[in-house]
Amino acid sequence: MKKSESLPSGMALRAVLLLERLSRLVRAGDHASGLAPAQWEALRYLARANRFSRTPAALADYLGATRGTVSQTLIALEDKELVRKTGSSRDRRSVELSLTSGGVALLEHDALKDLARDIDASGEADGLAQGLQAALHQALVRRGGRAFGVCRTCRHFRPGGRGDKAGKPHHCTLLDEPLSDADASLVCFEHT
Repeated sequence: MKKSESLPSGMALRAVLLLERLSRLVRAGDHASGLAPAQWEALRYLARANRFSRTPAALADYLGATRGTVSQTLIALEDKELVRKTGSSRDRRSVELSLTSGGVALLEHDALKDLARDIDASGEADGLAQGLQAALHQALVRRGGRAFGVCRTCRHFRPGGRGDKAGKPHHCTLLDEPLSDADASLVCFEHT
């Protein structure tokens, strides 16, 4: 039996079961707010995505959902005035998504923030985040998914001159676009 086919350790299985239970608790909180979990995930993604990654296609890839499912999710969020679609300034055939002030306000009461505070209180946040990041990477490799990393960790990211008089912005060499400090700390669809 290959290592990748071996049974998981008891502790790994316990961790997965705990993750699933925590996920169910968060989803129960999501439903209590009147939004479906997929709608919350879309809001969370849009709050973390850079301007190049706020498209229905990128959202579908991030969620691992079909474009039809994402389309229905976005229609519901637009009807609730939490998300806005506008024509893309870069490609007239596509749309850009943004959170409305109502969407931003709703995210202030996100059930994930309570869970994050609980993890902080455990004193294990760094190790847990590193372990989960490694597990996510393996799962994405196995399923052929995209990483969606933060711009400043991408091979296409070029830091700007912070101390020089010109104050040059950061730069994405893939898209040949300037990036602000805020852009550089957001999730990107093109991340490699």
